[in-house]
Amino acid sequence: MHATLPLLAATDFPPIWRRSLDTLQVNLGYKCNQSCLHCHVAASPQRTEMMDGETIAQVLDVLRERKVLTLDLTGGAPELNVHFRDLVRQARALGVRVIDRCNLTILSEPGQDDLAAFLAEQGVEITASLPCYSPANVDRQRGDGVFERSIAGLRQLNALGYGDPAGGRVLNLVYNPQGAVLPPPQGPLEADYKRELLLHFGIRFDHLFALTNMPIQRFGSTLVSKGTFGTYMQLLRGSYRAENLDTVMCRSLLSVDWQGFLYDCDFNQMLGLRANVVGQPRPHLRDLLRHNPAGADIRIADHCYGCTAGQGSSCGGALEPESPTATEAAAVGRAAGVV
Repeated sequence: MHATLPLLAATDFPPIWRRSLDTLQVNLGYKCNQSCLHCHVAASPQRTEMMDGETIAQVLDVLRERKVLTLDLTGGAPELNVHFRDLVRQARALGVRVIDRCNLTILSEPGQDDLAAFLAEQGVEITASLPCYSPANVDRQRGDGVFERSIAGLRQLNALGYGDPAGGRVLNLVYNPQGAVLPPPQGPLEADYKRELLLHFGIRFDHLFALTNMPIQRFGSTLVSKGTFGTYMQLLRGSYRAENLDTVMCRSLLSVDWQGFLYDCDFNQMLGLRANVVGQPRPHLRDLLRHNPAGADIRIADHCYGCTAGQGSSCGGALEPESPTATEAAAVGRAAGVV
């Protein structure tokens, strides 16, 4: 795999600083039951890195001490961590909002038969990957049979009240482009998803998050191999919108790797760019028990243009979903045909 940090380190991206911490995004491990091209974590069934019980306990200590509002669980497939359910139970007992970034097929893995019911019982918000409402497109990106299993998972969640506004169980879907283009405007795309999934499969969900593919890990390496890394970076830089700086996720979020080390975002975690939050060369969860991270400068590199291009991109979807600039940028990217 090609390293992309050397291509991203030199940047003129503007400096930004952290506000108060309200979200702890915790990567419970890189093991996953899928292996997807766009995955910036390079997760796969072969990965073995998993957060241990001691570090899980430190996550809970930080939630209490810092009065964190949201625990955002990611991976890999976070549900494959043996401590996943205990962490969810204890975080919910503290009144913390818990998000599970679920790939949907995990719901039909052996030993996970009761996972959906557990998530519903605990009131966990589910943010689920579904890169398209077309079976062929999903299977091309994620493997044969993934779309069918994803639809089965969504139906299972719908039966438990997810996606029903009256039920209070939130189900969001995530869209990633299949190439080196910006995602189309989030609002119209969400309407398309809702219409097609309801019409053909009877599926309901709350919101669609349109995320930009980041030029790191597998996706970045593929760009390098195809000689299109520079073209994609030109698209991101050329679509920069300064107004997105105010709402980028790193201003109020810290990312935690499977060993408990701290990063400004999940992308910086994958690049090995540790946060500057507590004046330590390798800041760790335990440091948050003694230091408030507010006011620290955020580590930046050229990939940060991915979060500020066009309509913007964050773990909660577009920052400016109705931006006409996003439409124009997406059209430019498609015309470029860089992947």
